[in-house]
Amino acid sequence: MLESCARRVHPAPNPASAPQLHLPKVLVSEDREIRTTVCLRPFRAPGFRLAAEKLGNKLCVHNYGHGGAGITLSWGTAQLASEEVRQSGEKQVAVLGCGVVGLAAGRLLQQIGKEVTIYTRTLPPETTSNSAGGLWLPYSLFDPDRETPEFHQQYLQSVKFSYTYFQQFAGDEYGVRWMPSYVITEEPIQETAMLGPKGPFPEVFPELRDLQPSEHQFPSRHVRQFMAMLIEPHVYLRALLRDFRLAGGTVVLQEFHDTAEIATIPQPVVVNCTGLGARALFSDTELIPIKGQLTYLLPQPEVNYIVLAGDLYMFPRRDGIVLGGTHTRGDWSLEPDLAAKSRILAAHAKVFSRL
Repeated sequence: MLESCARRVHPAPNPASAPQLHLPKVLVSEDREIRTTVCLRPFRAPGFRLAAEKLGNKLCVHNYGHGGAGITLSWGTAQLASEEVRQSGEKQVAVLGCGVVGLAAGRLLQQIGKEVTIYTRTLPPETTSNSAGGLWLPYSLFDPDRETPEFHQQYLQSVKFSYTYFQQFAGDEYGVRWMPSYVITEEPIQETAMLGPKGPFPEVFPELRDLQPSEHQFPSRHVRQFMAMLIEPHVYLRALLRDFRLAGGTVVLQEFHDTAEIATIPQPVVVNCTGLGARALFSDTELIPIKGQLTYLLPQPEVNYIVLAGDLYMFPRRDGIVLGGTHTRGDWSLEPDLAAKSRILAAHAKVFSRL
């Protein structure tokens, strides 16, 4: 899943003096499964769309296509969208969508004095965002060969703003926790990767260093450690929706089938946070689903670390141990793939076999 994680890689301490990690073992077995869910990530090969255009007599600010980084970039792209709205001078704003991107946009717009109405087909806990894994990590967002200089600047700004802004939510109220994370791999970690030592985001991977074999029990030759934020989507989205309503925001349950229907709402400015729905609503054929599947095991409160191993990942949330590892482009099916589930369980059992 991840080849590298920052510009500065601190040298490991002397193996003779470094204590070995003693991490609680994740108990992986079929009889511990409590549910398996499917999520369709809204992916655009050129990256998320953050742009303003005229929609009849309205200003429409697009903010969608975040791939697997919707939670991660939500506050960053919301800040870019709110700046477009600020320049319009209009007071009343409609936000389309009540997932993590729409709620972040709604809250930042409220904070600059806008009167915001969210129009949505579904509310938490039924949004796509509720099915996300929840790790703060800019991942699975765009194809590098499609990146433009304009998008690159939006990407940098969004990552840095969102990383800083998210930190205020750390704690039980919003379900955000800092946690040690371990990238494990058999091959040497590639230092030229987007998130490697020459990448643009060294500040978002604190306490990063490579571990010596004597320091860990993972069944891999190479282990990289850093601290990351893990977000519990159900807790977090419920709290954001509460904050939005307490600040005077209005929520209207309404589904839009075409832009003509959007033209009938009273607000002169619309922020489009419809995710994958923007493909049909705004004829964006660049937008495709990436099917992701998560299997949840019984919670283990003692497990307080994250593992990233190639395409596999383990997040210890309070609603269950989250095991993932599927990224299927163009698959619209919401049915779990049983073969993929078996593969993921077996692969994770191997990862934690030595702990």
